Amino acid sequence: MDIHEYQAKELFMKAGLPVPPGEVATTPDQAEKLAQELGGRVVVKAQVHTGGRGKAGGVKLASSPEEARKHAEAILGMSINGLTVQKVLITPAEDITSEAYVGVLIDRKKQSATFMVSPEGGVDIEAVAETNPDAILRVPVDPRYGLLPHQAYRMATFLYEDPKLVKQATRVMHQLYAAFSENSCSLAEINPLIVTPEGDLKAIDAKVSIDDNALPALPEVAAYRDTDAEPPSETKAREAALSFVKLDGNVGCCVNGAGLAMATMDLVKYYGGDPANFLDIGGSSNPDKVVAALEIITADPSVKVILFNIFGGITRCDDVANGIVEATKRIDIQTPIYIRLTGTNETEALAILKDAGFSAYTSMDEVVETAVQFAAQA
Repeated sequence: MDIHEYQAKELFMKAGLPVPPGEVATTPDQAEKLAQELGGRVVVKAQVHTGGRGKAGGVKLASSPEEARKHAEAILGMSINGLTVQKVLITPAEDITSEAYVGVLIDRKKQSATFMVSPEGGVDIEAVAETNPDAILRVPVDPRYGLLPHQAYRMATFLYEDPKLVKQATRVMHQLYAAFSENSCSLAEINPLIVTPEGDLKAIDAKVSIDDNALPALPEVAAYRDTDAEPPSETKAREAALSFVKLDGNVGCCVNGAGLAMATMDLVKYYGGDPANFLDIGGSSNPDKVVAALEIITADPSVKVILFNIFGGITRCDDVANGIVEATKRIDIQTPIYIRLTGTNETEALAILKDAGFSAYTSMDEVVETAVQFAAQA
């Protein structure tokens, strides 16, 4: 789960990180009032779950409350990477001496959290990795012991030479790791961590992603979810307990099991097609999940063909077949459906589909190749 910058800063403040004050506005009037309260010179920042806000014009410096209002009028309602801005963060403008990057993320190869720090902050860390990889220090953290003092000190000295800044940065590393671990984050990032002319460190930007699996144990964090800021298909998939990821192709995939779903997408690419999504209905034998899956897929106008690939183990093929038939009764599906069913109750499933006017395949290669050919012609 991604959360907004202002929410991430709330988690950072709870961990003791030096975060400047800030408030959220949903109207230009609120933005102007908040700017007055914060001293007039502020930054107006779009709150959306995507990067590239600055490049899109979603981050503006205002030298007065009136200018903050003007910027809020322009930013609110703006579309950034397909997401509409409904909130802006009003925070004091800071004088900056230098910028650094500090982040913690899950490194699956090392099976641990890993710090990434760089004295080249304020830009995409991916760009730094490509142009100047020596400017990045990576420090894995053993989950049994947490961040050790010498590791925090090492990162601090990589960023700064001034003993005062090293002391502050060492503390920041521990505080960021506390925020990361206590909230079950998959990513916690400060970009940039700035040095002010007075020699103080401040985290003026924050980005946090939370592991969805931890949310039932973290109700306060789960409450941060903003369904208005995420695509409707993702909201519907989560509510239906479906694993769904939107992609850019035109072959809508509905599969049971993550491994088979990945293999199906690979096969779509092998035969020259492009998958429109990853969608795993799981091992459940609930026909309603199939209906929900088809509603999500058919809502995507780029989908030219729907591909079912079901291997019945725990999942019963006849329940999937019933779900497909039921979905065609509930919603008007104009998109052609190609189906492969094999495994548990396969014979019953094929009979159900035949009675409803569908044909089905048992060969995975055959159904994928046929579906891809149709999508190409469409």
